[in-house]
Amino acid sequence: MTEQSSPTKMAPAVERFVLNWGDMGGRWGVNRSVAQIHALLYLAERPLTAEDIADSLGMARSNVSNSLKELLGWKLIRRIPVMGDRRDHYEAETDLWEMLTRIAQGRKERELDPAASAIRACIAEAEGDAAVNPVARRRLEEMGRFVGEIERWYGQMLNVPPPKLMQLMRMGTKVVDLLRLGRKGKA
Repeated sequence: MTEQSSPTKMAPAVERFVLNWGDMGGRWGVNRSVAQIHALLYLAERPLTAEDIADSLGMARSNVSNSLKELLGWKLIRRIPVMGDRRDHYEAETDLWEMLTRIAQGRKERELDPAASAIRACIAEAEGDAAVNPVARRRLEEMGRFVGEIERWYGQMLNVPPPKLMQLMRMGTKVVDLLRLGRKGKA
């Protein structure tokens, strides 16, 4: 069994964020350790080594190593060379839009793309099968169109500059009101 040292003392607000981010990660389907390491690196004032992370969080070095590999795979952290130190140092992406974009892209690739592919395969298979009832066929086609719209919207949003996205978010329900106003003009 691997011995763990007691965690290095963190400021209470930093500790709370790391713990809460770890809990939220669990709700999002991300391993708690991965989320806690991401939170620690996000708030760190300098790049940290795996040993620094293990010490700060009181985690086994092997757990930290595996979690770092996962975060590197999501492109949420990067290795940083430090002069005079042969160890790997890590820092998190701190641009929130970039972080959100990378998470969205990773989730799309891991979750939406395989689902969309499976739905398209089911639709194609149902087309030539007289045993598939019209209700099932219609619902599969509706789902295929819906997933297609999500994919198109995602592609469009990637091309919108972050300041414009923030502007759109700040508009909130005003956008919905504009859509309603546009409908009244057509009626």
